Amino acid sequence: MSDLIRALSAIVGPAQVLTGTAAAPWDSDWTGQYRGKPLAVVRPADRDQVAALLRLANARMLPVVPVSGNTGLNGGALGTGAIVISLARMNRIREIRPNARVAVVEAGVIVDSLNAAAEEHGLIFPLAFGASGSAMIGGVLSTNAGGANVLRYGNARDLCLGLEAVLPDGRVLDLMQALHKNNSGFDLRDLLIGAEGQLGIITAAVMKLHPRPVERVTATVAMPALEPAPALLNRLQDTSGGAVVAFEFMPRSFIKGHLALKPDAREPFDAPHPVNLLVELAATHSGGLDAVLEGVLAERMEAGEVSDAVIAQNEAQRREMWARREAAAEIAFARHPVLDTDIAVPIDRVADYLRRIEPRLRAIDAGCEVLSVAHLGDGNIHYTCWPSRDDAALKAGLRAEIDRLAIEMNGTFSAEHGVGLSKLAPMARYKDPVALQAMRAIKAALDPRDVLNQGKTIPAEDA
Repeated sequence: MSDLIRALSAIVGPAQVLTGTAAAPWDSDWTGQYRGKPLAVVRPADRDQVAALLRLANARMLPVVPVSGNTGLNGGALGTGAIVISLARMNRIREIRPNARVAVVEAGVIVDSLNAAAEEHGLIFPLAFGASGSAMIGGVLSTNAGGANVLRYGNARDLCLGLEAVLPDGRVLDLMQALHKNNSGFDLRDLLIGAEGQLGIITAAVMKLHPRPVERVTATVAMPALEPAPALLNRLQDTSGGAVVAFEFMPRSFIKGHLALKPDAREPFDAPHPVNLLVELAATHSGGLDAVLEGVLAERMEAGEVSDAVIAQNEAQRREMWARREAAAEIAFARHPVLDTDIAVPIDRVADYLRRIEPRLRAIDAGCEVLSVAHLGDGNIHYTCWPSRDDAALKAGLRAEIDRLAIEMNGTFSAEHGVGLSKLAPMARYKDPVALQAMRAIKAALDPRDVLNQGKTIPAEDA
């Protein structure tokens, strides 16, 4: 072990090799559900140090786990018995090119920091979710993170034009062209995005920026039922010229959970409602979006599909609405034992899924409690289940049922959080066998010694 520490220190310097109590922050993920001791935590300063570390690990056949902000929910960054490579020091925004609307950034740049830098040029980096104040570019690309603005701007993959990565043997893959069109063979950029560090460590990227909206209107909307919500979304898109940025669903149980977690929080309406939507429209020119929203809501109220609505009158009210929605992970993990899932179904099947899943779970565990919240605009449901007891077999059965119904509805068991450790079983059960064979072949070709992120994402062949 001392020989390994000396070898790591020779690459990054002794102060950047952490062991024992100094490495404790990397002993678990954000959820606290996955725990383990890494061999050491190493904090490289640049791409060349990452390359040297991987050459060392590959030569010694030592497992390596890359970590960015450590905000994942599925155990994808757990580094038990591995060298954990933290990219937090690689946090430079190398350049922002306003005319091309791109930013060249290192993997350790925090999402909100990139957005703040973009705003100085009248632009935005629109990836938005609850952990954007600590999540880093390398991590969001490795999991192809989504969030609340996917409806308008897409996932992390859609916001990336190019990237730089170090392969498991230490070779550097330079795909940093800021090109919108580049049909020169296999798209290795897209292969690395969403691979959860299995194929290489992303060290830098060229990210798309977008114009900063000059007009934004945000509202919380109450409905008596969820079934008409997709039609409301379509009507808003049609009348606004596609200006809907976010369309989020929060049931009454979510509102109650938020009030219990945040004693200073307020009810969204004077009276409780079963369906609460957070709706936001934005445009880069002044076009009367408030009138568009008010008109559509009035129309739907007359039809009996909307019960009430509150439109934010200032930025403070808008932030209050968003704070309610972005507390989802805190609400889910405020109680234990907990199952936090990340499924998606076609948007016109969300209401049907939520109606059908709870009875199926109660047939397995009559005492379980459930909570849901959804990026309704893209069909992504974060479904939380609190089992009546902390029993591994019970939790596995509940998770399997949540996944099973999503698959029955032509959906997926993994929408935006990645696979990590928690979704290996549904990967083995539901992923197309030929797709799994192809994934294993690619992994073996690029990482024949299985150095990077062992045991994650791709289930074993006998699983």
